[in-house]
This record gives sequence, C-alpha cells and structure tokens, in this order.
Amino acid sequence: MNELSADVERVLIGSDELSEIAKRLGAEIDADYSYIDGVKDKLVLLGVLKGSVVFMGDLMKNITVPAEIDFMKVSSYGASTTHGKSVNIILDLYRKDLPNTDILIVEDIIDSGRTLSYLADYLLLKGARSVKAVTLLDKPDRREIDFQPQYVGKVIPDEFVIGYGLDYAEKYRTLPYVGILKREVYEKQL
Repeated sequence: MNELSADVERVLIGSDELSEIAKRLGAEIDADYSYIDGVKDKLVLLGVLKGSVVFMGDLMKNITVPAEIDFMKVSSYGASTTHGKSVNIILDLYRKDLPNTDILIVEDIIDSGRTLSYLADYLLLKGARSVKAVTLLDKPDRREIDFQPQYVGKVIPDEFVIGYGLDYAEKYRTLPYVGILKREVYEKQL
C-alpha cells in the first residue's frame, strides 16, 4: 500500500472506473474529430501541466484518430477581484500550424472555470482553428464563470481531491485512484 494512502479519507474514483472514463471519452473524441466538413482534422491534445499528465496518457491510448500532443503550463494567482484571478502562462504553445489546428485542451479538473476559459480564449486569439476542452473531473458547484467543457469524465462534489495526477503541495499525484484528502491534512496549513 502507498504510504500516502493514510492521508486519504476515502476513494472517490477507483482505477477501474478511471479506465472506463478514458475509454468513453476516447470514443466521444474519435466520433467528433474523425472529419470536419470532409477535411481530416489536425488534432492536437494540449495537456495542462502538471495535473493532466496521467489522465492524458490514459486518454491518448483510447483515441484512434490521428493526434499530436503538446503541453502548456499555466497558473492562477492573486486575490480575487471583480475580474477574477490573474492567469500566468509559464510554458506557452508555439506552433506555426495553429490556423490549421484543432486544439483539445486536456485538463485534470475544472473548478471555477476561470483558467480554462482564459486559456481557450487565448488559444483562439493566437489563431487556433478551434479549441475545445476535455476534463477528467468537473466541480460545477465551484464554477465562477459560465464555462462548460465539451467532454466531462465525471462530475464530482466540492471535495478536495488528490491522486491520478492531482496533488496537494506536489504530493499524492502517484496514487492510482482519485481520493478525497483528509481535511486535517490541508487545514493545518491554513
């Protein structure tokens, strides 16, 4: 047993269910990206580092349409204002073929929706042909703006989740499931 498991209140999504989610989403993506107006898509799976890496790896195994991969790293920071938090792009996407590219942002979890909404708008402004989003987990109860990903693995309650790429203080990413972190673990840091 992983020693980090002692900090888990309970398992929310087990490894078998995570595999089924990746298969289902892969089939949905295949159906939508096989052809657009008779023209073969140039699909790029764009992973948002670091949390999406595990999910993206499993998702890729279940997509059969041709797809390239790339990565960006973004962070939200600063106090909330009337315009929300600031978004900092740490690792940007540079592609000369962006006008011929359909981007599918791969995210681990969507809470407020601010970062992903900003990122989608940013990529369209950079010239991407289209931008959609797939997320493993969606917390609509935490949504602060009207943003809905096109593909959702599972809607979850407003709990602090870890594992399968999701972290708390850079720990717990290696757990093979999504679990709820015990409240006392993160409350002692507040």
